[in-house]
Amino acid sequence: MASNKILRVSKKRPLIFLVGALVLFSVAFAWSKAFRSEEAIKTNHATAEVMRGPLRISVIASGSIKAKEQIVIKNEVEGRTSIIYLVPEGTRVQKGDLLVELDASRLLDEKVDQQIKVQNMEAAFVSARENSAVVENQAQADVDKARLAYDFAKEDLKKYLEGEYPNQLKDWESRITLAKEELTRAEEKVDWSKKLYDEKYISESELAADELTMKRKALDLELAKSNLDLLINFTHKRKLAQLESDVKQAEMALERTVRKAKADVVQAKANLEAKKAEFDQQKDKLKKNETQIGKAKIYAPAEGLVIHATSAQSGGGPGRRTIQPLDEGQEVRERQELIHLPVSSAAKVEVAIPEASLDKVRIGLPVRVTVDAIPGETFLGKVAKIAPLPDAQSAWLNPDLKVYNTDIYLENNNSALRTGMSCKVEIIVEQYMEATYIPVQAVLRVGVQPTVYVVREGKLEPRKVEIGLDNNRVVRIIKGLEPGELVSLTPPLAAAAVEPAEYSKDITTDMIPAKTEEKPAPGVRRETTEKRPTEGQAGPGVDRKAAQGEGAPMAGGPAAGGAGGLSPEQQQAQRERLQNLPPEEQERRRQFFESLPPEERERLRTMSAEERRKFVQERMGSAK
Repeated sequence: MASNKILRVSKKRPLIFLVGALVLFSVAFAWSKAFRSEEAIKTNHATAEVMRGPLRISVIASGSIKAKEQIVIKNEVEGRTSIIYLVPEGTRVQKGDLLVELDASRLLDEKVDQQIKVQNMEAAFVSARENSAVVENQAQADVDKARLAYDFAKEDLKKYLEGEYPNQLKDWESRITLAKEELTRAEEKVDWSKKLYDEKYISESELAADELTMKRKALDLELAKSNLDLLINFTHKRKLAQLESDVKQAEMALERTVRKAKADVVQAKANLEAKKAEFDQQKDKLKKNETQIGKAKIYAPAEGLVIHATSAQSGGGPGRRTIQPLDEGQEVRERQELIHLPVSSAAKVEVAIPEASLDKVRIGLPVRVTVDAIPGETFLGKVAKIAPLPDAQSAWLNPDLKVYNTDIYLENNNSALRTGMSCKVEIIVEQYMEATYIPVQAVLRVGVQPTVYVVREGKLEPRKVEIGLDNNRVVRIIKGLEPGELVSLTPPLAAAAVEPAEYSKDITTDMIPAKTEEKPAPGVRRETTEKRPTEGQAGPGVDRKAAQGEGAPMAGGPAAGGAGGLSPEQQQAQRERLQNLPPEEQERRRQFFESLPPEERERLRTMSAEERRKFVQERMGSAK
């Protein structure tokens, strides 16, 4: 019986071993398959482990050392002139020392010419002043003479009406009275002579003589009456009209004389004022010329270390351009900076913050500064000033690059710091003793939600996360990942397409206008061949948001491209190439860019570097 049990057990043993072997083989096969899947994911997709530890969120930028307090000395001579003498850079000067002497030969020649003009205008002014006095005197004399003639005319009229005419009336009336009396007596005598003649007392001739006398007296009476009538009806009226006309003419002559006198005086005074203004203008020009000659020599306003402005403007950071060093014989323009004269040992750093990092930077943030010329030493400072608008020069040199000039005040001063030294700044935005973080290229946006792809059981599993700020290398994870998990560094781009739930039901198809063919601008060639989508561009079946960054790695990561598809090195090379152009060419390009209409400016921003270069050459060439 026992032997039978042993036999049955021995018969079952190979079967148990076989089943166990099959189970072990299945487990091993499943484990190896999962292992191979994870290995395949690791091999085909770059991955990174979710880390936890100290994390610093900062903005890195290049800058240059400047004096915190300095006197900027500029050329105040108008136009262009050349440098005759220039104090060597690095010289410590005292107040009143000669810093720069500019060529004033042109100004000296202009001074001689201006002195001649001043003398001529002074003579013209004196002549106008004396002429004005003569005109005023003559005008007064003419007015007095005309007024006297008017008064005389009125007096003559009054004299005639009140004197001459009444006297003439009385004269003729008296003559008539006498003539009547004499005629009466002559008539009485004739009557008496007739009686005497009848009685033969007188002769006929004596009677005839008396009758002749009577007739003469009668004629005298008639003549007197006729003269009186002539005086009243003709002579008086004509004389009165003549005298009244003389008064009228004298009055009008007086008015004309007064008006002419005023006009002559006003004209003489206006001429005098004009000559005085011209004289003062020429004197001001002479004074300005003498002032300009005085400004040809520039003296130190205070004690300090001389730094040439070109040295201060050439160093460090984007937006800086290489400038020819200031030297004797070099031509300079008006308002050009010549000398920087620090008046204290306090230093600051000037940096240009890119637009993409501007939201991270704020006044008061701590800053770590390392200077290339002082290795091993770190300076601390704080953000003190942020420009409210982007730097205009960088904007027109490269429309795709917008930077904001920022000042950082250093806390610990060092005598080794010199103006113009290049430096690197790290603006500390946030700092954590313990934080969870992953590389920035592992995060993409699906819609508006940051998403990562976690390697889980051999598959890529999308997971929505809550993120904080990034430092262009890693991004802080607030919620959604645990340390030790693996995330893909190359998440699928198509996964960022807009989900159907994101389309709004309020927008219907008929509300979207039909696409119309746009006419190209004059002189612009239309692209007829379809280009293959590049990184950052939307290809067929890919959502626009994915192409513009929502489905691509986050901006700032290694996979992120610069403006216009250029790498940071290419952007820097382009900036340097533009900044090395002569000032006249830079000014011409700036004016050209400002003259473009807004739509062409926007189109210029979207062009590639080669397309932008051709566009500018064609347009500026035709503008010439």
